[in-house]
Amino acid sequence: MKRLTNILMKGLAAVLPLGLTLYFVWWLASTAESLMRGVLTVIVPPRHYVPGMGILVGLILLFAVGSVVNAYIVRRAIAVWEEFLGRIPLIKTVYGAFRDVARLLPSGQGKRDLHSVVWRVGEARLLGFVTRDDLPELKKQAGGIDLVAVYLPLSYMLGGLTVYLPKAAVEPLDMPVEAAMRLAITGGMATLIDGADPAHVPPGQRR
Repeated sequence: MKRLTNILMKGLAAVLPLGLTLYFVWWLASTAESLMRGVLTVIVPPRHYVPGMGILVGLILLFAVGSVVNAYIVRRAIAVWEEFLGRIPLIKTVYGAFRDVARLLPSGQGKRDLHSVVWRVGEARLLGFVTRDDLPELKKQAGGIDLVAVYLPLSYMLGGLTVYLPKAAVEPLDMPVEAAMRLAITGGMATLIDGADPAHVPPGQRR
């Protein structure tokens, strides 16, 4: 019975990541298709609508927005819009939170990218990610010390802690953010050698 359970668990461990990934991709695509279909059918007769048009048009719109977002007039329009939203109670809080999270996405602007770091606490090492390397609003309270905001993800959870540390208290980590994040959220169970996936690392080379 124990052997049968072990085999079933191995099968589940092999299938679950792929299944959840495929489900997420399917959910994302179907949601985008459903939203864009409602917009397109206002312009295109329903009988001429072909499944997949919503996703295609959505990708084209994202590409178009990404191409013009750096134009001065567009940046000015976004700034005016954000200023308007900033005057509305509750809306400014929700919009500001989503905006700040979206700015963490890789966009070709190095200053917005996360950086993997290690925080030394005695003999322990805490894996974290610098979200801001300039906090002038806290410098006075910190006695003139330059602080950085470090996000510490919690293992097996979609959450974490944000701590504000002196720059000298953190050490840069030569590891891609994706690999470091996987190592952090799996409680250290992910084994990475030069960024390789654990499934493709020979057993004799695993640490």
